[in-house]
Amino acid sequence: MENPSGIERKWYVLDAAGKPLGKTAVQAADLLRGKLKPTYTPHADCGDNVIIINAGKAVLTGKKLQQKYYRTHSGWVGGLKETPYRILMQDNPELAMKIAVRGMMPRNTVCRASLKRLHIYADENHVHQAQKPVNWPVAE
Repeated sequence: MENPSGIERKWYVLDAAGKPLGKTAVQAADLLRGKLKPTYTPHADCGDNVIIINAGKAVLTGKKLQQKYYRTHSGWVGGLKETPYRILMQDNPELAMKIAVRGMMPRNTVCRASLKRLHIYADENHVHQAQKPVNWPVAE
């Protein structure tokens, strides 16, 4: 089992330009949890740091742009807010990518700690050059 003090975290860059939103989110979730490492431990936070660039150029397949909605509810009567994904991808593509990654993670403290290491940018510019991130290929 992996000891939390002995974890070596690397930095990876995922380019979402022209790639499906879901496939990019799967790769990011696997890297954040550390599932691709031989020392993977399900109950420990042993994942890496992930930078997703070009989130605004990610593709939704099928009719998801017209039919899929992002829904939030305030808890009050009539507090449902719906946003179509075509508007969400135009206005806030970082949120759409974060929702997809969060949906592929377990609902526990490991997930909440892992999502703090997720950095999403709508274009190709990011501020993490000093960490020397490595490009990670995303399957198409």
